[in-house]
Amino acid sequence: MRFLAVGECMVEMSHAGEGLWRQGFAGDTLNTAWYMRAGLPADWAVEYFTVVGTDPLSEAMLGFMQGAGIGTGRIARHPDRAPGLYMISLENGERSFTYWRDNSAARTLAADPTRLGQALAGAAMIYVSGITMAVLEGEGRAVMLDQLGRARAAGSRVVFDPNLRPRLWRDAASMCAAIEATAALADIVLPSHDDEARHFGDASPEATARRYAALGAGEVLVKNGGGPMALALEGQAPEALPTLPAVTPVDTTGAGDSFNAGYLAARLAGSEPQAAARRGHELASRVVQHYGALMPMEKARG
Repeated sequence: MRFLAVGECMVEMSHAGEGLWRQGFAGDTLNTAWYMRAGLPADWAVEYFTVVGTDPLSEAMLGFMQGAGIGTGRIARHPDRAPGLYMISLENGERSFTYWRDNSAARTLAADPTRLGQALAGAAMIYVSGITMAVLEGEGRAVMLDQLGRARAAGSRVVFDPNLRPRLWRDAASMCAAIEATAALADIVLPSHDDEARHFGDASPEATARRYAALGAGEVLVKNGGGPMALALEGQAPEALPTLPAVTPVDTTGAGDSFNAGYLAARLAGSEPQAAARRGHELASRVVQHYGALMPMEKARG
């Protein structure tokens, strides 16, 4: 059994004191793979697919993933490009980012349809995000959609977090069209209501759930920044889920990514969606009380 996350892992720089920065590696889909490795039993393989360079940072990135038990055997190399980089700024626990990613190797991850298809083939669950789709160059989005459709037809379950980031897109119309095209190929969609309300005009989490269910997703769980979530299952009207205990964050980086992992790991273990949502919330609540996107693996398993 294989869980495969697809996207861009970047070099992360976070504050480590006055004038000091700490280097790490992170990215929305890699964050979810990290917490899936913490939450899934050993008989599940957790793998990552992207493109990296041949530079020392790329080597260190691969070593970091391997050290966490995340498979890197399908990751491709680009001879002339390197990973992207971002820096985190924090104010009252909320983060903002500055990026250097325009020429990152990961932007070419769908440049070779055969290579991409081979990476996806046979995965029990494939996880992609709106950022995965946003960074692709040229015909990459069309290639990704085609290969996701092929993998799903062959039996893989596709999970999609829209993770709307307007700065990565040419314009809002392009972003919304690509998000809905990807969601139409997904079995499970995990959107965040605040983003969806801003860009799609959804009046409530239930409206967000209803819209994605209408696109064809059989399971939609709408995150809501600690507020009441909404769940839509195939053939059923969306339902509001109870508000779960709130925590005071020190760093919200990775909150949604870790929630997704907690939810998906619980679902794969046989939990009902409502119980899985509680598991996702519990994990995310611990992650936001830790600096950086990735809580140490031993703590994530707690």
